[in-house]
Amino acid sequence: MRAVQLRAPASLDSLTPTDLPDPGAPGPGEVRVRLSASSLNFHDFAVVAGMIPTIDGRIPMSDGAGTVEAVGEGVSAYKVGDLVLSLFFPDWDDGAAPPLHALTNVPGDSSDGYARELVVRPQHWFTRAPAGYSAAEAATLTCAGLTAWRALFVDGATQPGSTVLVQGSGGVSVFALQFAKAAGARVIATSSSDAKLERLKALGADALINYKEEPAWGAKAFELTDGRGVDTVVEIGGAGTLDQSMVATRVGGHVALIGVLAGIVGPVQTALLMSKNLRVQGLTVGSRAQQLAMIAGVEANGIKPIIDRHFPLESLADAFRHQASNAHFGKIVVDI
Repeated sequence: MRAVQLRAPASLDSLTPTDLPDPGAPGPGEVRVRLSASSLNFHDFAVVAGMIPTIDGRIPMSDGAGTVEAVGEGVSAYKVGDLVLSLFFPDWDDGAAPPLHALTNVPGDSSDGYARELVVRPQHWFTRAPAGYSAAEAATLTCAGLTAWRALFVDGATQPGSTVLVQGSGGVSVFALQFAKAAGARVIATSSSDAKLERLKALGADALINYKEEPAWGAKAFELTDGRGVDTVVEIGGAGTLDQSMVATRVGGHVALIGVLAGIVGPVQTALLMSKNLRVQGLTVGSRAQQLAMIAGVEANGIKPIIDRHFPLESLADAFRHQASNAHFGKIVVDI
């Protein structure tokens, strides 16, 4: 089968297209899946860029969607021909937070991922894909879609009349905008690009802030809520933007800390955190139960992902270079 492996030392230039043996027939409780698509996330970039250490020869990519080719003895969840979608944490079935052992099994990181044509894995490593979705569309959901869903509806309580602030126009932020609007929320979107802000407006954003023109964008967002503050901030920047997010948030509000794009360490205004009674909660993707709930949600609302560009598997390094350029809007898909 065709695959891409990450050679040591890890870098975009060390992503190596290769041919690997066919994984064979599924055993008891396993499914054989012919993968058709993956999609890029910052987590995947961190692995291939060497920020998250892994072994020589690792097959990267946490997201994967494809068709079941064969099922092993005892498999009841799927049949041949089903379109299935990978899980970021295959061993996290349900619950408010992942069990410790689940954190050590992430495809594309601590085990081989989905930059390949074929995989044989236990049936619980997958869920069904949304009805009417292509494999490319389904592959955008595993990490980015579920992260946005959890931020708004599992850890947060987004509902009609809520106000949500999203940062930028990457996969998580665009999904959060789409999900929030489907729930009847008001959305404030930030970006450094007026062109991207116009695209966010076309997707339903109610208010726009160019953070290069408004460095104190937290105060601007607070002002746009008539001095109440936003209910939830989908925080992708980390230490570099957290203070502004807290300024933007209402008393008793929620900052969903899902990224570190603007820094991994830095001072935090603890007095502001305390005086506003804020909840700043870190999150890493979600569980199987949450993924199934998200799938039901996108089906009920007819939500489709925004795909920026497609790259062939052999051009995975070019796909990451496009991601690193920050020119994309929405998700970058790899066709397998």
